[in-house]
Amino acid sequence: MKKLDLDNLNIPKKNFINHYGKISKITNNTITISLDSDTNCQTCKAKSACGISDSNTKEIEINNNYQSLQINEKVNVIMRKELGLKAVFFAYVFPFILMFITLIIASLFFKEWIAGLLSFFILIPYYITLYLLKDSFDNYFNISIVKNY
Repeated sequence: MKKLDLDNLNIPKKNFINHYGKISKITNNTITISLDSDTNCQTCKAKSACGISDSNTKEIEINNNYQSLQINEKVNVIMRKELGLKAVFFAYVFPFILMFITLIIASLFFKEWIAGLLSFFILIPYYITLYLLKDSFDNYFNISIVKNY
């Protein structure tokens, strides 16, 4: 993950999702950040599908490219809004569409209960593929950490 410099970008700050959190764990490869529930979640279009706004604290893992961070340090986690919506699409919307299409096509050839099972089982290769492509998604979804001073 690369660090975003919000001041030097030509994109307005309103196009970013900003969450406040605290570093809870640091390893050689990852940084685990505990995110606090945020008032920004109230205005987000994807809040019902996101999961961060559902509870008080969530944890995320980010690749450790930052050398000067320490445990219990307060940070801002920043991501572009359109990437958040794309994440919701890959995690929730596309699997639903895939299940629905599989159900319709399978119901033309099989009994209803078999078509229903096939529509659920189609998710197994989908999520396996997502897991295998997680490094590509890590590069695509740039999440930055900015220290709170």
